[in-house]
Amino acid sequence: MKSFNIFFGLLISISTSIFAQRFKVIPLGVKGGLDESNLSAYMVAPINSNNYICLDAGTLYYGINQAVKNGLFAKPAEQVLRENIKGYLISHAHLDHVAGLLMNAPADSHKTIYSSPFVINAFKNKYFSWTNWANFADEGEKPQLGTYNYQTLTYNKEIALKNTDLFVTTFELSHGNPYKSLAFLVRYKHNYILYLGDTGADRIENSDDLKKLWIAIAPLIKSKQLKGLFIETSFPNSQPDTKLFGHLTPKLFFKEMEELSHYTGKSALENFNIVVTHRKPHANNEWIIRQELEKNNMLKLNLIFPKQAGLLKF
Repeated sequence: MKSFNIFFGLLISISTSIFAQRFKVIPLGVKGGLDESNLSAYMVAPINSNNYICLDAGTLYYGINQAVKNGLFAKPAEQVLRENIKGYLISHAHLDHVAGLLMNAPADSHKTIYSSPFVINAFKNKYFSWTNWANFADEGEKPQLGTYNYQTLTYNKEIALKNTDLFVTTFELSHGNPYKSLAFLVRYKHNYILYLGDTGADRIENSDDLKKLWIAIAPLIKSKQLKGLFIETSFPNSQPDTKLFGHLTPKLFFKEMEELSHYTGKSALENFNIVVTHRKPHANNEWIIRQELEKNNMLKLNLIFPKQAGLLKF
């Protein structure tokens, strides 16, 4: 009986470890344009920590202030910006993913911007140039105000994120070939979440970037270590392929999920957390995109449509 109790306790411990919530995510902005107060930005931290990394930074202060109003922080938004966001992982340099960082730089504290060489060069030569804005970084045009330092990411190589308990591995995406974006596989201990910046489908982009990503993460889905996947669906199915500009529709989203299922098995994707990001709010598109996704969800994915200043736990 004693050995049975030990075995039973071990099973409970393993089950608890697999299904326990490991991450908390606060969406500061969830849309793909038009509404400048609600653009792509997601604060991520281990469930028991208040040291966050920000995945993209289209909207910062407004989203943080809404989170304060919702009771997620007990201090002013500017203080959250300075003290709780420890760095920025930037998928690409489009303004709907960086505008909040630029506008809030005068009030921010010293921290790191992590991205590709192309994005860092855009900050150096386009944004933090004294023609367009002050240079709040420690590289580029002088005078350098030194609020931010840059760290160049290497594809498929994991690095620690400073002043957090998080690590990140970076993957390349195609965002309107030949333009690129990034995906971030964020790790806390033995658990992960995956955030994709803007991306087109492999078929449209004449690329295999998503295929490579699906192959890389499939073992983490099968082992239940990957707690959630953040992926865009910008346009409804009525959008012509020639007018996608490196984005997904529900139809293309499901084609990519079918591709992913080839490496995971379909059963592994049932109830798997998919956070749908970057829905463009033009006309009634947001609602149409949601309807098209929910209606055709044959893989039984757990589709999550995030709200600004809500709280997601994985």
